[in-house]
Amino acid sequence: MVDIEQVTDPRAHHGEGPVWHDSWGIRFVDMLAGDILTADLATGEVDRLHIGEVAAAFRPRASGGMVAAIERGFAFVSDDGAVTRLGEVWSDSGVRMNEGGCDPAGRFYCGSMAYAATPGAGSLYQLGIDGSVSVVLPDVTISNGLAWAPDHQVAYYVDTPTGRVDAFDYDPATGLVAESRRKVIDIPSEHGGPDGLTVDADGYLWVALWGGSAVRRYAPDGRLDGVVELPATQVTACTFGGPDLDELYITTSRQGLADDYQPVAGALFRARPGVRGLPVLPYTG
Repeated sequence: MVDIEQVTDPRAHHGEGPVWHDSWGIRFVDMLAGDILTADLATGEVDRLHIGEVAAAFRPRASGGMVAAIERGFAFVSDDGAVTRLGEVWSDSGVRMNEGGCDPAGRFYCGSMAYAATPGAGSLYQLGIDGSVSVVLPDVTISNGLAWAPDHQVAYYVDTPTGRVDAFDYDPATGLVAESRRKVIDIPSEHGGPDGLTVDADGYLWVALWGGSAVRRYAPDGRLDGVVELPATQVTACTFGGPDLDELYITTSRQGLADDYQPVAGALFRARPGVRGLPVLPYTG
């Protein structure tokens, strides 16, 4: 049994996408508020930076600041908080960005979904190093976790309603190889829906389970290896952090919950599971 520590009060309505970077510590999003939150690990207080109608995902930018996915496209965020929007990728106001990450070559990916979770309404997009945007996967429903194996040969991806984690071959020259998609983990619906994920230094996958009150660790062959239980049902994402990358930070959501239900939902949690993670991959454009 892995002990869980509550790091912050429930400051996020829909907490998602935690990212550790040595220059800022731990940050995560309050997605539908459009804010990036920086947590003070000594006090549990959070600072908010508003970047748009939606703050879907972000990563450090090698040249400074961050790259982020906002409601219908991408943006750069400077160290002083200034936001430069790169233009809308689509015009449909019923579809928004949801979750993403960077590949080993420095490209930034983010996937979309309909606000109504309409089947097939989303896509997985790639923001190239040159600023160009392309579609990697069309016809997804709730595009979620994306992370790479330690050897950078394989990427793992979640489209939540499928109830599984899929793997893709990775080509450093072009990115994900869409036609190589295959299932690696099946998650029974009674365990919750797969949401965000991260990969540790041993190549094992840590998958947050929406509706499942847990993060589960899986071997690359799909075998369940461990469970971290949370006091909130809607567990959204996780990442390794801390100076030695041996702390697992976990975000939760209170979206759709009654005000008096699960009072800790929306808090940031931390576990020390006895393994280490991998450094965050930055955007190099």
